[in-house]
Amino acid sequence: MREEVSRGQALFDGMTIGLLGGSFNPAHEGHLHVARESLRALKLDRIWFLVSPQNPLKSMEGMAPFAQRLAQTRALVKTRGDKRIAVSDFETRAGTTRTVDTLAALARTYTRVSFVWLMGSDNMCQFSHWASWQVIAATVPIAVYPRPGSTLKARLCLPAQYLRPVTLDPSDADLLPHLAPPALVFLNGSRHGASSTAIRDARVTKA
Repeated sequence: MREEVSRGQALFDGMTIGLLGGSFNPAHEGHLHVARESLRALKLDRIWFLVSPQNPLKSMEGMAPFAQRLAQTRALVKTRGDKRIAVSDFETRAGTTRTVDTLAALARTYTRVSFVWLMGSDNMCQFSHWASWQVIAATVPIAVYPRPGSTLKARLCLPAQYLRPVTLDPSDADLLPHLAPPALVFLNGSRHGASSTAIRDARVTKA
């Protein structure tokens, strides 16, 4: 299976690609902020936004249709993004919803590149609820970007304690894409206040 996200983005041996997965319900400037800062800190070649058909941990209530979320995310990246950021429908094409399965499918499809899993500190706080999270940690290096209200909690959560022996200092973040997993780094950077939940709530209020 070859995935359309690679169109116009030639892949080469050793390329490093950050994966930012989520519902993107909707995508917003906060996602772009995390992507730009991660590109800089980790010295990545590309970042792919993996738009999930349905997050197993999230209710379908209030979830916009996948096609709508994908189109809106692509429009945002096209108008406000960076040429190194692309939007992917890989999970829909691969028929996966669990991150552990998506990573396995990506590894089978893209054998020449190295992936890094990106998540906000708010998601790191929930990481222990993800299916086979220890397998995920053993599959791909992980970078955590600070999000308002969750930075300290993320550093104290169970997965952070579990991965403490393989946690890098932020000053060595650019080493992460080249390390064999498990490996973790908590990135430093400014916090962006935008959130999908707040955007949806504002829409409901206006309505």
